[in-house]
Amino acid sequence: MKSRLVPTPIPGRTPLRTRLFAARAGFPPQSLLQAGHRYAWLCCGIVLLSGCSCWNGVRSQSPDSEEARQSRPRPQLVGDMAVPFGMYPVQVEAVGLVTGLNGTGSDPAPSPQRNLLISEMKARGVDKPNTILRSKDTAMVVVRGVLRAGIRKGDHFDIEVRIPSRSETTSLRGGHLLPTRLRELAVLENQIHKGHALGIAEGPILVDPSATDQKDRIRLGRGMVLGGGICLKSRPMMLVLKPDHQNVVNSARIATAVNRRFHTFDRGIKVGVANAQTDKLVDLKIHPRYQNNIERYVNVVRAVALRENTAERAERLEELGHRLLDPVTASQAALELESMGVEGVDVLLEGLKGPTIETRFFAAEALAYLERSEAAKTLGEAARNEPAFRVFALAALSTLGDFHAYDELRDLLSVSSAETRYGAFRSLWLMNPHEPLVMGERLGGEFSYHVLDTSGPAMVHLTHSRRPELVLFGREQRFQTPLAVNAGTQIMITATGPDEVSIARFATNKPDERRVVSSKLDDVVRAIVELDGTYPDVVQALQEAKATGALTSHLAVDSLPKGGRTFNRSGDGEAAAQSDDRGDEAEPQDASDTSLSGGSPESGSESPESPHPKRGFLARIMGRD
Repeated sequence: MKSRLVPTPIPGRTPLRTRLFAARAGFPPQSLLQAGHRYAWLCCGIVLLSGCSCWNGVRSQSPDSEEARQSRPRPQLVGDMAVPFGMYPVQVEAVGLVTGLNGTGSDPAPSPQRNLLISEMKARGVDKPNTILRSKDTAMVVVRGVLRAGIRKGDHFDIEVRIPSRSETTSLRGGHLLPTRLRELAVLENQIHKGHALGIAEGPILVDPSATDQKDRIRLGRGMVLGGGICLKSRPMMLVLKPDHQNVVNSARIATAVNRRFHTFDRGIKVGVANAQTDKLVDLKIHPRYQNNIERYVNVVRAVALRENTAERAERLEELGHRLLDPVTASQAALELESMGVEGVDVLLEGLKGPTIETRFFAAEALAYLERSEAAKTLGEAARNEPAFRVFALAALSTLGDFHAYDELRDLLSVSSAETRYGAFRSLWLMNPHEPLVMGERLGGEFSYHVLDTSGPAMVHLTHSRRPELVLFGREQRFQTPLAVNAGTQIMITATGPDEVSIARFATNKPDERRVVSSKLDDVVRAIVELDGTYPDVVQALQEAKATGALTSHLAVDSLPKGGRTFNRSGDGEAAAQSDDRGDEAEPQDASDTSLSGGSPESGSESPESPHPKRGFLARIMGRD
């Protein structure tokens, strides 16, 4: 093959082909060369004159612009394909028998409930059940409990006890619920149909001590067995795929994405928390770090991205950093950063320096669940100063579990706000129940008893949910004279001197017993238990002493921070000043209700602007309900 030589044009001269064409057209060749030069200089001038505006035009398309960030495609999250299953409570119930009523019981009328109770008694080998039911010291009751989401086998839950309608029983005070198996029940055609046994209940019944025979027949017929239920079967947690996404591929994708973020250890072997069961269901184990805050765990799982390459994740981190600085979007941005694990830490750490309270708090909350101690100081300040964030800050501190969080919670034990002090105690106990500061003891096998050596105002705290518990904030608390109160139906407490108290027990067919101790609350409580007093007996004595003025310490019942409070944001994004009585400046004596039939008035109003949805006692600190 022959090569063909192509002549190279000489600079400064017009090519031969162009000159031939110009000659045929009648143009002088030199005029074409001059025209070309003038055209080249014109183009250079245009570029130089418009250089700045052209460069600015390129920079306006930078991905840092707000329009570019908003136009980026959002990655598909687990929550786009699946919803949680098992978050609802399950009610279990049964018909039970209460004994030890000292003549206030009754023989139940014929009914399906009575028939069910008799069959249960016969199944347990009880001879002549009708004879037992005729006794005035026994009563048939309806027993109910609620199995919270994520409850595990062996966990305790509260039991509600009440007499049936039209019952002749006058009071359940002093009664003891015999072992009762709890099931899901349904009534069809006047017949009670039972499901499998899911729990068992037993224990002393706590009746509101303020209820009297003359006024409160209804309250006398109701009571609680605190922590008296034991779960017999763990409740599963699952993710259910939405109808448009139900196939085995998507089920496997969800399980793979969740397992990239969360794992546990089974006998030392690392295993994922998600397992694709079918094309519709993904089984989800609860990660231990979120055991006390299952709702947050589910929200974080739903914020996990299904598929995201390195460049896409970097862009999303940048976008979430901008959203974290906006008070309106800070909560969701922090949640998504938490779902990214260690990759989101740097952005959250920058959020701790943010300009608004919301940015700093939500960043700190997410960092606590990522086990970063930098969050402790911000969370401590939120718990102390901002009622709207208090419950969530305390829950996050209990999860953090290092010495920085311990120091913050220990300092909160001595503030004046009753709900902050007790909330800090609960968080410390959840962090480490064996910590000497909050470990306490099981007094008489009846209830948890804790005496804290704190420097704040003297306070006595009781519970009427979750577990029987008495906490004394201040070791040297004393009763004042005169003192004359009852502890149940058989124990009387009277002052026999300025610093001397007599505790006497009078029981039928038993010898009288007496203890003489000092007026210290600790000594009196221990003497009541030595005389076979129960937790309800101790509660009654303390409430009667408070009502008569013999107890000057602040008496609080379930004084925990409430969710659903309004957070007032000013125009510049900072929080408006709080003018209510819920902060540390509030007088603790007026901070909470001492009645077992009511809650603490420290609860705030529920509002759509609240940082988190409202939750009850268990969800606030235990993360359950």
